[in-house]
Amino acid sequence: MPVRRAPSRPAPAGAKAIRDVDSEARMIHIDPLVRVVAPRDRPDQAEAARHETYEDTFLAWDIIGGKAHPEFGGSPEILDIVGANNYSFGQMEYREHGPHAPLPPGDDRIAPLCEMLDTVWQRYRRPMIIGETSGLGHGRASWLRDVMGESLAAVRRGMDLQGVCLFPAVDMPDWHTGEWVHNGICDLVEDGGDLKRVPHESYVDELRRWQKELNRVTGLDEDPYSDPVELQDVIDAAHRLDVQPDKNWS
Repeated sequence: MPVRRAPSRPAPAGAKAIRDVDSEARMIHIDPLVRVVAPRDRPDQAEAARHETYEDTFLAWDIIGGKAHPEFGGSPEILDIVGANNYSFGQMEYREHGPHAPLPPGDDRIAPLCEMLDTVWQRYRRPMIIGETSGLGHGRASWLRDVMGESLAAVRRGMDLQGVCLFPAVDMPDWHTGEWVHNGICDLVEDGGDLKRVPHESYVDELRRWQKELNRVTGLDEDPYSDPVELQDVIDAAHRLDVQPDKNWS
């Protein structure tokens, strides 16, 4: 069995087993948003780039949702909630050998996040969240501002986008180099042999601004389940702010 199919095969059985215990359990299946384009001087690679964007990227969701390999037992109810991770390096230029090259900021081939979410929405028509997203360094606040603008444009367009999850809360080391990435709400700074959490102020300020804009809680209370999230507040904000999709985001 090809490697990409194998991890998706147990998901339908696992979801059914969980719902045998709790019929109201919800499932979020998370994969990255990916868009691959051909090099400008290699139009012959356009089909390979298209296949990776619209076939390979969606294979796991297609299997879980029953659109591919129905013998695995997938269905839209098991797909349930689609979690799409969004990072800048998710939009890439195709490389036949070796890793694809992330598109640089300002590249005219970058697609608006709203358009990429719409591709997911049109394919599955299931509730969605952005499962992970974060900017880097001093660009974190700008990244959040852009992601929220694109998300509200998606909501205004009628997509059932129910949440945006920032990752990580606390900075993390790069998988390859071990160096701090500086993509968390808090950075980690050495302090007397320990690591101290230091909030990235502009990122926190931007997060607080959106919490207030969307009528979300800005502090913890004794019962975090006492006030359910009102998605209508988000829908109202999307129409009030009237944000339009924008290719010029990074």
